[in-house]
Amino acid sequence: MHMTGGIDARTRGRTLERLASETFDVLVIGGGVTGAGAALDAAARGLRVALVESRDLAAGTSSRSSKLIHGGLRYLEQFDFKLVREALKERDLLVSRLAPQLVKPVTFLYPLHHKLVERPYVGAGLTLYDTLEGVRRPMPRHRHLSVTRARRMAPALKSEGLTGAVVYYDAQVDDARFTLTLARTAAAHGSVIATRTTAKEMLRDEGSGRIVGARVRDEQTGREFDVRADAVVVCAGVWTDPVNQEAGVRPGFRVRMSKGVHVVVPAEAIDSSTGMILRTEKSVLFIIPWEDRWIVGTTDTDWDGDRADPGATGEDIDYILGHANTVLSRPLTRDDVVGVYSGLRPLVAAEADSPTTKLSREHVVDSPAPGLTTIAGGKFTTYRIMAKDVIDTALEGFDVPESLTDRLPLAGADGLPALQAGVDRIAEDNDLDPGTVGYLVGRYGNLALEVIDLIDQDRSLAEPLVEDGPWLKAEVVYAVTHEGALHLEDVLARRTRMLIESFEDARKAAPEAAALMASQLGWNQERLDRELARINELVEAERSAVAAASPTPVVFEPPAPQRVPVTDRIRERIPGRLKEVN
Repeated sequence: MHMTGGIDARTRGRTLERLASETFDVLVIGGGVTGAGAALDAAARGLRVALVESRDLAAGTSSRSSKLIHGGLRYLEQFDFKLVREALKERDLLVSRLAPQLVKPVTFLYPLHHKLVERPYVGAGLTLYDTLEGVRRPMPRHRHLSVTRARRMAPALKSEGLTGAVVYYDAQVDDARFTLTLARTAAAHGSVIATRTTAKEMLRDEGSGRIVGARVRDEQTGREFDVRADAVVVCAGVWTDPVNQEAGVRPGFRVRMSKGVHVVVPAEAIDSSTGMILRTEKSVLFIIPWEDRWIVGTTDTDWDGDRADPGATGEDIDYILGHANTVLSRPLTRDDVVGVYSGLRPLVAAEADSPTTKLSREHVVDSPAPGLTTIAGGKFTTYRIMAKDVIDTALEGFDVPESLTDRLPLAGADGLPALQAGVDRIAEDNDLDPGTVGYLVGRYGNLALEVIDLIDQDRSLAEPLVEDGPWLKAEVVYAVTHEGALHLEDVLARRTRMLIESFEDARKAAPEAAALMASQLGWNQERLDRELARINELVEAERSAVAAASPTPVVFEPPAPQRVPVTDRIRERIPGRLKEVN
């Protein structure tokens, strides 16, 4: 098996030649979390795999999520216990075995304001949430808090009307880096992965009509070539409909786009040692700890505009800040916002009377033509199940091994506890600050040693990109040499997250980061200017959205509490031993 230490943007030409000259078992179209997961699932079964992505890895929904790995408390109210149990199993697998360097536990506090109704309702739901997780669990169970203890954990909470709180555990993830790590792990198992490569049309066998590959275009040069494969899998998210139209097929489902916006505020804007979850009139709002910042979101509005640029509006920001301020003693305003990002959820529904469609609660798999399988919908947490489902369907009838990704740690995960314990030694051996090494281990796991190797070769790469910022120059070079970054946006938006975490820091870092990329990729001044202009365009879009928000957002009224839904319907659907408890 061909092994590689990463995805090297400098050798992309050779990658494209392999795509054009080899025949693959599986061609995956789409480089989001599901596509990268599908490539890994197939490659881990010993198959020859290619993946093409029209933009960058995780450029769409998979870098613009709420960055949570969770069971989904709201599904309990919809009586979907199977989905919650499946998601909790995947969460625990990621935290404990598959990707502990990327998926980490986080606490959430649910503030209570209606003593007689709300506490038993929320408590019953979280008891069920804990029980569905099972006996062997890496997370503590939820616990109830008094007003005093709640405000001790979260001094930012308003005291008026507060009757206590409940605190529980879920997990969070750097979604873009997780998707990138999936792709790198797939590459380490032999997958051939190319970004900025668009599938333009499907190739058909003239005799049988079977799909046997795709005609693709290199977006960097305009060159087109054929990629041949026994099975083609489409994991294109909100781009699924256009891809199917290009293929001339009509799947048994439709995709509806829903826009979700998040804002980022500094750590000092919210005085709390825990995240929070709040009920809104539509769903829930999360206040999520994110290193030295907070992520607050999200919205849920229909979208029929540009799939590549679902921009945030002032109204979106007002909605988020207004709902957060229902519980915060020090209200958030637009002046607190240092970052904004928005993404699209691909919501799916099966068409009537479609025999090829397999619909789960959250995702759908379809085989609209021989040799072609497509998947859409789902949630980040259950990407592995989705990847398994689509590859199983694509390879139905073929003699291939079962999926084994539930036993396959991602790149960077091996030996993590020992690496964390050895941070001081590694820092001393490489003449680095222990805080710098700890930061790199927290972001890259054992792959941090590869970043440190670059610093050993050029000590200037240990310098920060911006003063007082955590991001290192070495990370820009590493993004090119090991993570396939082709554009400055790839580095600032996804490899380092700077555009999400602080658009002002991204603007300041852009010239230095562009110069570092130019030295690796041979950019001329014209290319440098184009790359910098794109970053300025993205920063201005964020600034404009924030400026359009109200200076003093309206504080929404908290929704009325719901009663505990103890009904025969729930009892019938509660799994296993919960029936005995009731």
